[in-house]
Amino acid sequence: MREPIVVSGMVLSASPVGEYDKRVVILTRELGKITAFARGARRMKSPLMAVANPFVFGEFQVYEGRDSYTLSSANVKEYFLDLAQMQPGVYYGFYFLELAEYFGQEGNDETQMLNLLYVTMNAIRRERQDLRLIRCIFELRTITISGEAPQMFSCMECGTNENLTVFSLRDSAIYCQNCGRTIKDPWPLQPATVLACRYIIAVPLEKLYGFTVNEEILDELERLLRAYLNRYVEKKMKTLQILDAMKN
Repeated sequence: MREPIVVSGMVLSASPVGEYDKRVVILTRELGKITAFARGARRMKSPLMAVANPFVFGEFQVYEGRDSYTLSSANVKEYFLDLAQMQPGVYYGFYFLELAEYFGQEGNDETQMLNLLYVTMNAIRRERQDLRLIRCIFELRTITISGEAPQMFSCMECGTNENLTVFSLRDSAIYCQNCGRTIKDPWPLQPATVLACRYIIAVPLEKLYGFTVNEEILDELERLLRAYLNRYVEKKMKTLQILDAMKN
């Protein structure tokens, strides 16, 4: 029998398999995104019943198989159970897990994404920021981690870092006011929106959720991120459909 592997991670999703088992997707530091089967996890007295669920964060002992892993035990550090009582915060949480699952890759170093998930769930818990802003922050930082961040720090054409007020979705880049007159898809942005994007992209993780913006800037940031994600996320997120329905 193969030796067990201990990985640190968070359960992104869980689904029933057969009569008593579960299939879980775990984002791990050591192995990237993996799929594991939790045998008997749906039995009432199973030690895996409480750990084979979304949001569970800790250390997981798995055995490697041909196409997947088998989850044998877990040392849970955080269940995030209180999120279930937070409406609509829990739906944002599920959306963040689904987005992380979309971008996660097996074999990749997913430490940054895992850390982002952890601090984001805690940001929802604290209730100090508008959930819409938390969503914008998470989306842009996720894009940044995946290597698809827009160029927001200098003009794409002339290189200046002043008067950056025109964005090109086609080029995924910011332009100064002067150079912005020449591009085919000019998207005017307020300076505060550009500064917010730069902050989200570059700030250390521990300071990521340490700011707020006014309603006007938040609206503009939302519109920008919706359009940008439509370019890079080909899948229609199931949880996003729920969030959209809650607005209507």
